[in-house]
Amino acid sequence: MADKKLKVTLVKSINGRLASHKACVRGLGLRRIRHCVEVTDTPENRGMINKVSYLLAVEEA
Repeated sequence: MADKKLKVTLVKSINGRLASHKACVRGLGLRRIRHCVEVTDTPENRGMINKVSYLLAVEEA
């Protein structure tokens, strides 16, 4: 079974956000606005995405 992937894009700045939210964005591998990464669809990654969903755009890869 192939691992599902999610394409995650940072669309808003992390300036002035909570430290835990900044950590989630960095944990997903995002560095700057409009930076896209592909992450595996795991419960851990889903939790980080849900926590900072207001900063991200997510689509299936």
